[in-house]
Amino acid sequence: MDRRDLLKAAAALPLAASGLPLISSRAQAQTQAWPTRTITMIVPFPAGGQADLAARPMALAMERILGKSVVVDNRAGGGGGSVGNAAAARADADGYTLLMALSSLAVLPEADRLFDRPVAYEMSQFAPVARVLADPTLLAVPANAPWKTLQDLVDDAKKRPGEIPYGSSGPYGTLHIAMEMFAASAGIKLLHVPFRGAGPALTALLGGTVQAVASAPGTLRQQVADGKMRVLACWGAQRVPAFPDLPTFQELGYKDVEFYIWAGLFAQRALPEPIMAQLRKAVAEAVKAPEVTKTFDTAGSPVAYQDAPEFAKFVETDSARLIAAVKKVGKVE
Repeated sequence: MDRRDLLKAAAALPLAASGLPLISSRAQAQTQAWPTRTITMIVPFPAGGQADLAARPMALAMERILGKSVVVDNRAGGGGGSVGNAAAARADADGYTLLMALSSLAVLPEADRLFDRPVAYEMSQFAPVARVLADPTLLAVPANAPWKTLQDLVDDAKKRPGEIPYGSSGPYGTLHIAMEMFAASAGIKLLHVPFRGAGPALTALLGGTVQAVASAPGTLRQQVADGKMRVLACWGAQRVPAFPDLPTFQELGYKDVEFYIWAGLFAQRALPEPIMAQLRKAVAEAVKAPEVTKTFDTAGSPVAYQDAPEFAKFVETDSARLIAAVKKVGKVE
């Protein structure tokens, strides 16, 4: 480089340096102004399931609180919600793409590894914002099914292994793991029929395509009340208030069968802290909104709110338990 080039380079340095504070202050202003446009809340399942039940009233309440539209995007596919989860993981960490996920969020990467598939996303890409719902799963069958008790179902399954079909939200999704935990403990073989979400699985149960489904109380209560479904057992450690006469699996002798289907809001790990703080505040206010509490209570799934620090610890503990269950169940179709 000759003397003339050196002088040109030196002259350019102050200009380049002067641009840095400008860029930094612009990014800071954008962060402080959040939100300035529509927020998308991805639900990685079709309408009708637990994640959708949590997302829709929360989106409406947050829209009112934040002053910007919050649109629910049902992005199903990939089995168990992996397509929607992965889309949220890859989104810009700017607070405009959120994920209302279920407990299967932590299970699906382990399932990918179990089958030596490319991992769609990693839990390390997400930052927990808040837990919204947390319900024990219930085992439902058609109202006209021949089984009046769980033991009736177990006895029948032992007589014809692999013949009784049950629906799920996809391989290694919440409904699949719950049923396989029960089947392994009972020593029975059921026929797994995966769907794109809990909503389609429940529709299949009503239509007679499958004969059993594990689902949350909020998605079953009305169908049971209308006499279209019957519930046989609960995966929780205690009975569900909305179904006080329903025994738990543990009460019925299945001591290692316990499963909860929770719904929680997640953002990207790199989300700026000022936006995360605003988001947490909005969610904390939204879960107290009358339209949210009424919707959840009517469905039989009361608010089970946890703020980010507590929710992060909960996710870590619950994920470890579910991953252990996946490894115990192993490869199942």
